[in-house]
Amino acid sequence: MSKKFIYLLRHGDIGLSKEKRYISQTDLPLSVLGLQQASILQEKLSRVPFDSIYCSDLARAQQTADIIGLVHQIKPIVRRELREIRMGDWEGQLFSEIRTKYPKEFRERGEDITNYSPPRGESFSDCYQRVIPVLKNLPKSNETTIAIVGHAGVNRVILCHVLGMPLENLFRFEQSYGCVNLISKEGSEYRLNYLNYMLSPESL
Repeated sequence: MSKKFIYLLRHGDIGLSKEKRYISQTDLPLSVLGLQQASILQEKLSRVPFDSIYCSDLARAQQTADIIGLVHQIKPIVRRELREIRMGDWEGQLFSEIRTKYPKEFRERGEDITNYSPPRGESFSDCYQRVIPVLKNLPKSNETTIAIVGHAGVNRVILCHVLGMPLENLFRFEQSYGCVNLISKEGSEYRLNYLNYMLSPESL
């Protein structure tokens, strides 16, 4: 049984301020820094023998995947199921705004991060149900090495699954812009080779 390798990446920077904001399915492009990070990923991963590159359908993930794919002459395969968790009515708002406007709901989400859904949004359990079936079907039987360009929330859900950890632990993983996680798979067994590895400094 051959071992397969999954390079799980987060897209590059999108130019937000330092104050945290719920940007999930808002379709923002890469910033100048994000484009630099994607170019560094392209260079550093140029010798990895990718069979396929998969990505979310959001622009920031597609841009990152396209840049990486250029050197491999691979056109990324877009999967809507890999898009970031949907935050519904909280989308685009600052964490501090939600904490002030909806203190009860903000607290309830913190107490049950797995199952709480913002109004017209998703819980991480919902996100898990759409993301993990895609992961289980990748790579295809004839593929040894693939890349998945995802998002912070999606990647954390995948990492919890790979490590057999409950979703309530998902914020114990850092997922920086432009990071690389390497997962190996043999049969149905996963191993995390490295986590949140940065090929470029955040201060570029």
